[in-house]
Amino acid sequence: MGPRWKGKDSEAKAVKDPMSKIVWELQSSLIQLKSQGLLCGCSVLLAAEAEQAVLLNRACFGEPITAAEKDKQWFQLGLEEAFYLCYSLKCLNIVGEDKRLMNVEELWSFMKSKKAIFPDFYKAYSHLRMKNWVVKSGSRYGVDFVAYRHHPALVHSEFAVLVSTEGGGDVNGRIKMWSDVHCTTRLCGGVVKTLLVLNINENSQGAVSPSCVEKYTVKERTIRRWNPEKCREDHTVVESETNNHTVIESGTK
Repeated sequence: MGPRWKGKDSEAKAVKDPMSKIVWELQSSLIQLKSQGLLCGCSVLLAAEAEQAVLLNRACFGEPITAAEKDKQWFQLGLEEAFYLCYSLKCLNIVGEDKRLMNVEELWSFMKSKKAIFPDFYKAYSHLRMKNWVVKSGSRYGVDFVAYRHHPALVHSEFAVLVSTEGGGDVNGRIKMWSDVHCTTRLCGGVVKTLLVLNINENSQGAVSPSCVEKYTVKERTIRRWNPEKCREDHTVVESETNNHTVIESGTK
């Protein structure tokens, strides 16, 4: 299942303006202005100047929110998004609710306290972002993330992403049994997406600090329903008890 572009010239626009370039421009702008985000519950609020607001929208970080200030646009960043900008791109400082600048270790501990499975989710998120996929919440589709080849205005999301842990099983309770996988693949088929399971192997590193996550490895598995009509060598009709088989393709980082 390939990309589904939203317009005749959408693919050309994406090629001309690659996501890697947009993210680099955002990173440079945030560093130049020494941008700071504010922790607020399970998200981070970022006040952006006009230029930054455009870049945040183009790079698909955060969600714009309505505010009274006319000279600034506020964005609400998820935990994975905020930590990616802070730790991986090193372009955003984050202030705690006590108005004190937090270091990376403090921020890591805070985010784990808010979301126990944050280390695995962050590894999955950063793994895709570093490959220049746009990653957004997948709650609408009952998955952890959805991944876009470029900006959602240009292309539909291509993958519905679930996160699991090597040896530890399913970290989010969605794929404990094959019946769960079957239901998810049927849903993905209905919304024209491929199910991508990212299996995180912690390699006995634990999650004491964010540096541990750098030693995690990720195994990618795409799962889709098998359509027997597309797998036959000829057009002879063969009766089958069921067509609800699942095909698994895998790859490792």
